[in-house]
Amino acid sequence: MRTRQDFETMSYRDKVRRYNIREGLPIAEKTALLVIDMQHYFQGLVSPILDNVLTLIDACRTTRVKIVFTRHGVHDPQNDGGMLTNWWDDLILHGSEAWELDRKLKPRSSDLIIDKNRYSAFQGTGLDDWLRKNGVADLIVGGVMTNLCCETTARDAFGHDYRVFFVADATATINEELHLATLMNLAYGFSYIVETKGLCSHILGT
Repeated sequence: MRTRQDFETMSYRDKVRRYNIREGLPIAEKTALLVIDMQHYFQGLVSPILDNVLTLIDACRTTRVKIVFTRHGVHDPQNDGGMLTNWWDDLILHGSEAWELDRKLKPRSSDLIIDKNRYSAFQGTGLDDWLRKNGVADLIVGGVMTNLCCETTARDAFGHDYRVFFVADATATINEELHLATLMNLAYGFSYIVETKGLCSHILGT
């Protein structure tokens, strides 16, 4: 019988293995990495996963996998915040320091940066058109927050008929309970749950 300590030391893939029963790996030339909302506003959540996200970015750059960064923010909460204005006490203001991406990410001119004002990176952004024009069929999702923007984007991607690879140790939210709940839900109906080391090894062919 597993103890609580045993469970805590398990990998995320092992923790959700009951639901993560489908096997798949992305095809590099048809893949894009979505780096969701790694902004100063979320610094406390970004810091623990930053090394893994940077590792993913490096692997994708090496194999010319396309990279998309998103920034969440509103110009005027009353006019473009929608339900988020009613739901949260504060919103990220477009152009503020909190809205900026973490400096270590260092997007390149060849990367796409999308500004959004809803949880999903697909809503009102033109992301789907850009992905299709670039021959993308597989999406890797990392960033914050696991159960809000990352999960909603992953679900929307599935609804747009992309294969979704959700990186369990390169996503983060406010607690383990919500993180695992998302991983289980996505594994059951929307995404392949993967981890940084194995995914990068596959992408790099090592």
